[in-house]
Amino acid sequence: MSGSESSCSTPRGNGEHQDKNVAAVLTPYLTRHIPERLYPESYKESRNFCYRHHPAFKCKRQADETDMDRLQCQLDALPKQDQQAITHVWSIFSAAPAQERNLILKGLLSQCCSPQLSYVSSLLRELIRIDFVSALPPEVSYKILCYLDASSLCKAAQVSKNWRKLADDDTVWHRMCEQHIDRKCTKCGWGLPLLERRRLKECKKDIEMRVESLSQQSAYTMQLTQTDSDEAPNKKRAIEESSASDSEGNVSQDEHAAKRTRSNDMSTLTSLNVPPDRLTRPWKDVYSERLKVEQNWRRGRYKLKVFNGHTDGIMCLQFDHSVLITGSYDTTVRVWDIETGKQLRVLSGHVRGVRALMFDDSKLVTGSMDRTIRIWNYRTGECVSTLRGHTDGVLSLHFDATLLASGSADSTIRVWNFKEKSFFTLRGHSDWVNAVNIHSPSRMLFSASDDTTVRMWDLDTHECLRVFNGAGMSGVSNDQGHFGQVQCVLPIFLRDEEEDDSKGADDDDDVNEQYHHHHHYQPVNGHQLVPDGGEYKEQEPAPSSAPISDDESNVHSPPSPSMSRTVIRDRSRRRRTLPHILTSSLDNTIKVWDANTGECTKTLFGHVEGVWGLAADTFRIVSGAHDRLVKVWDIQSGKCLHTFSGHSAPVACVGLSDSRLASGSDDGEVRVYSFGVE
Repeated sequence: MSGSESSCSTPRGNGEHQDKNVAAVLTPYLTRHIPERLYPESYKESRNFCYRHHPAFKCKRQADETDMDRLQCQLDALPKQDQQAITHVWSIFSAAPAQERNLILKGLLSQCCSPQLSYVSSLLRELIRIDFVSALPPEVSYKILCYLDASSLCKAAQVSKNWRKLADDDTVWHRMCEQHIDRKCTKCGWGLPLLERRRLKECKKDIEMRVESLSQQSAYTMQLTQTDSDEAPNKKRAIEESSASDSEGNVSQDEHAAKRTRSNDMSTLTSLNVPPDRLTRPWKDVYSERLKVEQNWRRGRYKLKVFNGHTDGIMCLQFDHSVLITGSYDTTVRVWDIETGKQLRVLSGHVRGVRALMFDDSKLVTGSMDRTIRIWNYRTGECVSTLRGHTDGVLSLHFDATLLASGSADSTIRVWNFKEKSFFTLRGHSDWVNAVNIHSPSRMLFSASDDTTVRMWDLDTHECLRVFNGAGMSGVSNDQGHFGQVQCVLPIFLRDEEEDDSKGADDDDDVNEQYHHHHHYQPVNGHQLVPDGGEYKEQEPAPSSAPISDDESNVHSPPSPSMSRTVIRDRSRRRRTLPHILTSSLDNTIKVWDANTGECTKTLFGHVEGVWGLAADTFRIVSGAHDRLVKVWDIQSGKCLHTFSGHSAPVACVGLSDSRLASGSDDGEVRVYSFGVE
């Protein structure tokens, strides 16, 4: 009995002896290394850590709950002694410094067979992935996310709550909208109209300040983390003796700090004077709405509204987000609510047909065959002023800031200066002037006439710098020009699809806003002058910046291409690059011209009768013709995208905005196609 007891006591004694030997080796090792790892006093003087090796971050990678549950089950299936041995190995590795950890790993890997190495490799694929969004400062994460397209951003928002917070932030989606405004994106192939351009411009500085504020908060948080890490050794006893009540107190303090941070974010936005609508409508929603509008344009999905009220043909129209204004041969101008279709008021005063009109926030200007130009307060119906001077009917007009240009059946163009109460006359066309358009950034005026030519004028020197001619002038024929009466001329900006989205964005803002005013009919920024009555005196031209020969100064005959290039080259030193121009004619064609070279770069064919009306924005061209059709064209490729019918008479005028298209016809009807999101 005693022998068996002694034989049984030997293994137990050996086990206890082995445990004591392990404890004698393991305990000093853990005692020496664990405090050094958790409270690194040696890190006080060394602050330059990368995000992977910073003591505050490197051990904070969250464990996978599923894997840890599986590991626990496998550990529970082992005997107690094996569990203890494995736990010792984990404890030694956990306490070891980085250099000794590497030694342990090298030794273990050198003993692994191929299947085990393959298993390690499969584990590393998941473990080595780093959540860079959480590890990097917010401003760096925003910068990275800004390189993604919309689809990738939406997928990124599904990764985690933290990713969703950053991927849905206004900083990222503001940049996304900015990449698509007024240009085609090379990633997705579509672009946003100019509706939100001003809001983008106003909001950009606010968002940059917000990102800077977040960066400062991130730096402050890092500083607090490092301070806590430095003070940790002095708080070791307090941490070890902390109770459950203390933990609850810490949680409540963390919640209070989080609420304070959220409150600071809101107060930051409020202090930046961001309007309430920007706080309640994120840029992601703006992008989503613009995307739906673009998809409606592409697929031809619209809602049609018909406006009836005129008793004769409609010759001109213009609209914005709230009102539609039309002019007719019945001598009246009518103001409509574009949303409801209700007629708001009728402006009477002209005694013959109204051929041209244009309005902004403060005034409406109309031109009539009765030889007068009238300026109205269209909100009240009051006629503020009447301009006289043309000896025949006024066919066209266009104003910008303080200048008003009018084209007449007397073959002349008058440019009125509201501020200086002066005017000057441009002579050169030999037939009716059907269209005029002021291009303020280059100080040029473009005109189109029944003499089949388009002319470019200098508003400072009053000179004709270039004639885009067909077969009508002095018997000179140009295969590139129009062969029928030219009805419309519009300056446009054609962007290269390969152009970098960020290149020249800020420089082009002013040009884009002027362009937006010309084609989307939004009010011009800055001083909006409402002219009053009184006498206008004739203005003398400014001296030319370069000597011009007699041939060049003779506006009654078209200058030669070489002479025109000389004049334009001189002005190019002090002006922006000239735009392209878009023209339509009764020869059934639409042409795109390079105003810098005078060459026709593109001709659009499709209408079977003369093109009377033309409108354009950065992405599309809309035309109305004698064939009673309205066509929508891609401005880059020249491809006809849609054809709309419905009018029972020739289409005399068209209008275009970001989400609407309007056409007026000789049948006295206006048809408005809405591509917007209800």
